[in-house]
Amino acid sequence: MLWKNTRSTAIVVFACILGIPAVVSATGTARIQQPDGDVKVYKNVRIAIEHKQMTVTSADGVGTFVISRAACSAVDKLVRCYPYDAVLKQHGMTLPITIVEGTAWLNPSANKAHLPNSGTELEPHGLMLSFRTKRGSYVSLSGVVDVLQK
Repeated sequence: MLWKNTRSTAIVVFACILGIPAVVSATGTARIQQPDGDVKVYKNVRIAIEHKQMTVTSADGVGTFVISRAACSAVDKLVRCYPYDAVLKQHGMTLPITIVEGTAWLNPSANKAHLPNSGTELEPHGLMLSFRTKRGSYVSLSGVVDVLQK
């Protein structure tokens, strides 16, 4: 499937990937660098792609980052998405996150796959995401998708 990067054909994050079997362990690592240089690393985050959105939940379940819209396209065996609509749900509050630029790569196959023009390899059902917010924070995420539903 190839989706053009326009609002009318933009799709929810990774909804174009169907049929990936669920993986049952939180293997993601998220890194957030604030504009003041403070860096926090969150290990064992849960990555889920379900209900037409991607959620990343901290190991303690306190914080959940949700990307609900992105423009996606197939690139060889991978899917590349440009996320643009996100929120952070934490302590009973929902805060909008303005993504200025970013890219996510998903390997929907059961085999390792290389990113185009790179030596970087994604594990089966692996995900790599990096973006910058309007506030100046840098966020990166890598891991294996724990849950995928249509």
